[in-house]
Amino acid sequence: MANYKVDPEILANYVPPGTELDLWNGTCYVSLVGFMFVHTKLLGLPIPFHTDFEEVNLRFYVRYNDGIRSKRGVVFIKEIVPKPALTLVANTIYKEHYETLQMEHEWIEDGSKTEIAYRWKKEGKWNTLRVEAEPNQVAIAPGSEAEFITEHYWGYSKAADDRTFEYEVTHPRWDHYPVRQFQIDVDFGAVYGSEFAFLSKRQPTSVMLAEGSKITVENKNEIAVTSKPETN
Repeated sequence: MANYKVDPEILANYVPPGTELDLWNGTCYVSLVGFMFVHTKLLGLPIPFHTDFEEVNLRFYVRYNDGIRSKRGVVFIKEIVPKPALTLVANTIYKEHYETLQMEHEWIEDGSKTEIAYRWKKEGKWNTLRVEAEPNQVAIAPGSEAEFITEHYWGYSKAADDRTFEYEVTHPRWDHYPVRQFQIDVDFGAVYGSEFAFLSKRQPTSVMLAEGSKITVENKNEIAVTSKPETN
């Protein structure tokens, strides 16, 4: 996870109705995240040739108050996967913004280091997100930036100008591997749009390697709203 501080105004048009930006110590973040889906099941069943695959996404963080509690969630600007069927299902059912591109990954654990890399090809150019980290995982500190980035358990997407889709993502609290060094070579403008092109020249505020875990994505819920809250 490569995390960048950004001006909240950049995200204004992406905030789903009824939600508001979730800030950490007054700072607005977007995160470039690469990970592997493994042993994936849909409605409890594995889908042939669609169980193990890479994903890279650009996301930001929001809150939604349902009148009982404040839920912390993520919104995906775009999610990149290597299989067109995944893109079709996610964009149709969840109103997400998936794109199918050629992808590959590296995963090296040799006892002295953990090295993970994700690559995806857009307009003839390979984009790369790579980290080298310590071989042993450690707990994420309470109240830390890392906790803020990882502890969001809801997903939100804009269904219409007055409707938002909500779904719950369940997983245990993650540990992380302290990062030694990283490489980010991404054409953000080509991949995510001209408003994010500036990220290609900006160093991330932080880079994390989380352990990951089994997760579930629960059925979506539709939220109807009459007005959109002010963005802090």
